[in-house]
Amino acid sequence: MNISDIMTHKPVTVRLDHTLRDALETMERVGCHHLPVLSKEGHLIGIISDRDCRTALNSPHIMRERWQDEELANNLPIRAMMTPAPIVVAPEAPAEEAARLMLSNQISCLPVMRDETLVGIITRSDILAAFMTLLSPARQYHIAFETHA
Repeated sequence: MNISDIMTHKPVTVRLDHTLRDALETMERVGCHHLPVLSKEGHLIGIISDRDCRTALNSPHIMRERWQDEELANNLPIRAMMTPAPIVVAPEAPAEEAARLMLSNQISCLPVMRDETLVGIITRSDILAAFMTLLSPARQYHIAFETHA
């Protein structure tokens, strides 16, 4: 099984000049926990997670009521909290390689790149769902609580 078989294709992204509020609203709208960060030229330059956002707000939970009126959410640029130069994988790589990279680097997602182009994202949830499908081939598992398109 390759990464392209289980990744989310064409993930939703944010731009480097967006704010914490932009990231939070995008994650809430899409129902995801990770957003690749692109430069104005469209190059992948980072990744931001819901954990990065919670840390920036100094909050264990991100609730709309908590961040909606926060001056910090309106003014803090994504570049201040993103992980720059994230580890990436190719869509043709085996899914086991994504799992190995996530485990060895203690991360929960990887942008998927074909040459210089972002083509997808793979998360721990994607790998777990694929593993469950391999154990019970008659069933297909979809993670309803996380659609990170």
